[in-house]
Amino acid sequence: MSSRSYTLALLCGVLAAIIWGSTYVVTTELLPPDRPLLASLARALPAGLLLLLWQRQLPQGHWWWRSALLGSLNIGVFFYCLFVAAYHLPGGVAALVMSCQPVLVMLFSVFLLHEKLRLRPVLAAGIASGGVALLVSVQGAALSVTGVVAGVLGAASMALGIVLSKKWPKPADISLVTFTGWQLLAGGLLLLPLALYQEGLPDRISLQNLAGYSYLCLIGAVLAYLLWFRALQRLPAVTLSFLTFTSPVSALVFGYLVLNQQLTLQQSLGAVAILLAIVLAQRPPAPVVPAADTSLTPLPKGKF
Repeated sequence: MSSRSYTLALLCGVLAAIIWGSTYVVTTELLPPDRPLLASLARALPAGLLLLLWQRQLPQGHWWWRSALLGSLNIGVFFYCLFVAAYHLPGGVAALVMSCQPVLVMLFSVFLLHEKLRLRPVLAAGIASGGVALLVSVQGAALSVTGVVAGVLGAASMALGIVLSKKWPKPADISLVTFTGWQLLAGGLLLLPLALYQEGLPDRISLQNLAGYSYLCLIGAVLAYLLWFRALQRLPAVTLSFLTFTSPVSALVFGYLVLNQQLTLQQSLGAVAILLAIVLAQRPPAPVVPAADTSLTPLPKGKF
């Protein structure tokens, strides 16, 4: 892969994570309170249906169960575990627990992709976790076993989804839009009964709520996941997993700019540590070695 393609893939992954970081502001300012599962459903299911109607191409053969599994891991199970962790843990603790995702990606990559465990990304994961601890307030927070288990399972779900997406790359005759739609639809269908059973529909939906749900669907799902899966095709799994740390930094910046939240020195140091960890974890693409030109190879002496 050329340096330009690698950089473009990095930008796609970072932009997707930045968009996901804006979800907190949109949720608190535009959506009905206490319905995170409904927000996740509105984010995934309509987006999957829109992309499927646009492309009008269904999976074939083993891609029925592969796309269902990938969509469940990357979206459905991940969102549900995130919801459970958020309800049982303070936000800072939930974010800290789920920061184990890059480490899990490394371990899954060793077993499923037969990659070597490298020291630099392990160190970067430790620095990033420390940055998350500085970024969020976790002092004196009570721990819930249910919340911690849900957080770890959520991180493991997305980590496994990332690695399996590298193990099962998108078919060459399938567009990125179609591939993204399959997964969003699968994740949304998994969330549908859970959201309706646990939260139900709100009594009324205002224009403000519709604006929030539309943003989550069109920007937070369609655009963000198209960018994310594009980056996933081109970047190593471990490299991509570190880009998710951009989300809490993005949420902090959006809170500062939109909600006038205060930015402390501790949070600034945490954000800097996370960005340094992301840079440290990057592995530049291997240089492309041109094939040797044998057309002018001299004949051995004495041969005609």
